[in-house]
Amino acid sequence: MGIAAAAALSLALTGCGGGPANESGPVTLTVSVWNLADAPEFQALFEAFEKANPDVTIEPVEILAKDFSDKVTTMLSGGDSTDVITMKEITDYARWSTRGQLADITDLVGSSDTSKLGGLDNYNLGGKYHAMPFRQDFWVLYYNKTYFDKAGLKYPDGINWDEYVELAKKLTNDADGKKVYGTYHHTWRSVVQAISAAQTGGDLLSGKYDFLTEQYRTALDVQNAGAALDFGTAKAQTSNYRTMFETGATAMLPMGTWYVPGIMKAKAKGDSTVEWGLAPMPQRKGASGVTTFGAPTGFGVNKKAKHPEMAKKFVQFAASAAGAQAIVKAGSVPALRTPEAIDTYFGREGMVTDELSKKAFRPDKVAPEMPVSEKSSDANVLLREEHDLIMIKEKSIEEGIKSMEQRFTNEVG
Repeated sequence: MGIAAAAALSLALTGCGGGPANESGPVTLTVSVWNLADAPEFQALFEAFEKANPDVTIEPVEILAKDFSDKVTTMLSGGDSTDVITMKEITDYARWSTRGQLADITDLVGSSDTSKLGGLDNYNLGGKYHAMPFRQDFWVLYYNKTYFDKAGLKYPDGINWDEYVELAKKLTNDADGKKVYGTYHHTWRSVVQAISAAQTGGDLLSGKYDFLTEQYRTALDVQNAGAALDFGTAKAQTSNYRTMFETGATAMLPMGTWYVPGIMKAKAKGDSTVEWGLAPMPQRKGASGVTTFGAPTGFGVNKKAKHPEMAKKFVQFAASAAGAQAIVKAGSVPALRTPEAIDTYFGREGMVTDELSKKAFRPDKVAPEMPVSEKSSDANVLLREEHDLIMIKEKSIEEGIKSMEQRFTNEVG
C-alpha cells in the first residue's frame, strides 16, 4: 500500500465514511487483553482510537498471559459479552471461529486495501474472516555482539543451520566461572517444528512429519554438545528466554520480533548491558532468500458483543495506517508494513540501527506458525507433547515422528 492509499484507509476508518456506522451516544467498549504492563501496544491503540472517537471509552478486560487462551475459551462458551476478542494464538482463532463464537467480518476485509497487511491470510477460513491482524511478528536471530567480537567471529549474516551449530559450539564457554551457552532454544515446539515447516514447505496438519527430522537433529546436536541449555533443565526450571539473553547467559537466541521492546526496555532501565543485534533466521543449505515463520496478533468481534458495530470499527482501525503508527511507537511490529511505519520503528531511541538488523526485518517469506483449520487446536496438543518427549530424549526422533503420525490419525483424523 502506498502513502496515499494508507492515508485514505486511515481516514476512512477514523472518519464518518467507509467504516461501520457509529453508535449514538457514549460507548464503553470492552477489549480482552493480557498483561497490560508488558504490552504497551494495547494502551497505545486504545488511546489513538479514543482520540479519533471521543464518545468511546475502552475498558480493557485484563487476563494473565499464561491463562489467556483457556480463560477466553471459557468466557465465550459461557456467553460472555466482551466486545473485542484478541487473537493471541492462531490455534485460538481456529477454535473460536469454527465454534461460531466470532462474528463474520469478511465485509471489513473486502472494504479495505489489505495488500500490505501482513498475516491476514492466517485468518482466511474457507474464504471468510473473523479477525484482522494489527501486529505481525516473525522470528529472527538475536545475538550478543560482544561475544562474537571476543571470539573473533563474524556476525551471523546469511548463515545456514550447519553454520549456526558450529557458531553455537564456538561461542560456548565457562569464562570467569560463568557458563555461557552458544545459543538458547526455548521449550516451545515452534522452535523446531514451525521453522522446519516454513523452510521445507511441510504441513503441520498433514499428518506426515518426516520433514521435521533434520531440524530435530540440529536441535539435539547443539544440546548434546552442551552448546545449548538442556531441554529438560529448561523445562523443569521454567527458564525465561529474556533472562537467558539479557544476563549474557547465551550468545544467540532464535525468537520472535515481539521481544525487541523487551530487550530495549531492559537496556534503558540498566537491567542489561548486552550489546545486541538482529540477524535473519538461519536457512537450510542451498536455500535462496530468507524464509522464516511468524504469526499475527489480531482482533475479532465477539458474536455476543454488546457493541458490535463499534467493535468492528475498532478492529478495522487497529489494522489501519493510524493503528500501525500507534503500535509502532510503542515498539511493536505492525501488520500494515508501510515505509513510514518501519522508519518509525527503527527511529526509536535505543533501537539497533545497523544494516544487518534492518535486513532481519526484510524476510522474503513469512510462513504461518500453524495453518488455520478446525484441526489446528487438537494437532497443536499432540505435536507439543511429542516434541517434549523427543527433546528430553525419552523417544528417538524416528519414534517421536511415528507417534505424531499415529496420534494425528487417531486423535485428529
